[in-house]
Amino acid sequence: MRTSVMDVGSKTVRLVVADTADGAPLPVHTAKWPLRLSEQVTPGEPVPEEAVERLVDAVAAATRTAAQWGASGPLAFATAVVRGAPNRQEVLSAVRARTGVDLCTLPGEVEAELTFLGARRWMGWRCGPLALLDIGGGSLEVAFGRGRLPDFVASLPLGAGRLTHEYFADADPPSPEQVRALRRRVRHQLRDVAARIRWEGPRTAVATSRTFQQLGRLCGAAPGRHGPFVERELSCADLRVAIDRLAALPAAERARLPGISAPRSAQSLAGAVVGHTAMKLTGLDTVTICPWALREGVLLRHIEDGPSWWAEITRLNEKGPAAADPVPLRIATAHG
Repeated sequence: MRTSVMDVGSKTVRLVVADTADGAPLPVHTAKWPLRLSEQVTPGEPVPEEAVERLVDAVAAATRTAAQWGASGPLAFATAVVRGAPNRQEVLSAVRARTGVDLCTLPGEVEAELTFLGARRWMGWRCGPLALLDIGGGSLEVAFGRGRLPDFVASLPLGAGRLTHEYFADADPPSPEQVRALRRRVRHQLRDVAARIRWEGPRTAVATSRTFQQLGRLCGAAPGRHGPFVERELSCADLRVAIDRLAALPAAERARLPGISAPRSAQSLAGAVVGHTAMKLTGLDTVTICPWALREGVLLRHIEDGPSWWAEITRLNEKGPAAADPVPLRIATAHG
């Protein structure tokens, strides 16, 4: 039995086809299509028609690829860029009408729960009480828990792409004052969530997302070609040094640094500031870079809770557009 999951993010459409018959999402094929929605969509404004056309084409190509690999129709979701757009429903309707795919948007809190599940399964029960950080293009997800799903989650409008647009759009590289202003914003919005993490005192902390993977590589972690089972860590001290390194360079030169890809070079500095500030405020000296995240969490919930769970998530999208900004903190109610 093969299942596919499609992730429409701020930069790409990613497809994972996995064998799921034995209770674990074992990948057999992965693919991605460039989208770069974050470069075409201003946070809080509609997704333009040209970007919708590219999105529809990418979803159609991913769907064909999933079928070629013998997978059922993809579990397809879009993250913060589409979720926060005023014309979200029109975008989802266009995708459904022209591709047959029921693309949905996951609330930020649900993204955090699913990412936590993926990390928990990868790290295992030996890691104990677990804290998670995930930096996306539009939002930052934070979670903590002792069980399968988190005890609490937070989704904050502190994504690397969003903050780059808000703080660094007119300067490359930005001025020291612009970097300080960004850090003040992150500190202010993370204050309450960080206090909760410190109070909980997690035994293990993990970081997921492409942003953290690239920052980890910049700070000396093993490259991706060494495979997912190599242990990769990122320290708060090393990340602080990396901020100075990134802030001194324009985006084009950052792309020459280890781990920093050209499509993400512009937002790498904002991602580093968010990551370092989050680690410092929560008291996390080191995080483990975890290869399993949101897509694996979706597959795991599908395996463990059955198709009805995803059907309910999809139905939620028919109730109207989501709020532009994620809810800052929610106590998770699903446990198992």
